[in-house]
Amino acid sequence: MTATTIHVCSLTKLEETVALTGARHVITLINAGTPMRLPTTISHENHLFLAMHDIVETVDGMTPPGEIHVAQMLEWVKDWDRTTPLVVHCFAGISRSTAAAYTLVSALNPWRDEAALATLLRQRAPSATPNRRIVEIADRLLGRDGRMVTAIDAIGRGADAFEGTPFALEIEAAR
Repeated sequence: MTATTIHVCSLTKLEETVALTGARHVITLINAGTPMRLPTTISHENHLFLAMHDIVETVDGMTPPGEIHVAQMLEWVKDWDRTTPLVVHCFAGISRSTAAAYTLVSALNPWRDEAALATLLRQRAPSATPNRRIVEIADRLLGRDGRMVTAIDAIGRGADAFEGTPFALEIEAAR
């Protein structure tokens, strides 16, 4: 297994990020019905679409991130061969996608310290405000005993922004 990266961006930066990174796998976390175009270099079998709203509490008429979403993402990423980067995006590149990237790095590198990874996330993405519901579910599914949630709570809300700046987190080679 080789080290590679997970790139995070907004919907408006998706095509640019895929082109710049050479990614061939994409995870999308946006509301159902949001217009989007998958870059032509991404095959449909290399695209995971998770329809959810960026909410933490249940709201009538909206789809909160659920265990099925996080479990599906964790299962899907097992087929990523890591020969090219993975791009994870949501609408703004601030909440759902940053939570997903944090989750994926935690899953693929189970030895990494949750607090150090959260601090690295904040350094790379000052506006990141990872969706707490996604992190809570991932923490439980990955058996992290609350450490992921504690780490994300410790970095707090990110800087105000309409759209996050694209960034990357590295996946370390297996130990």
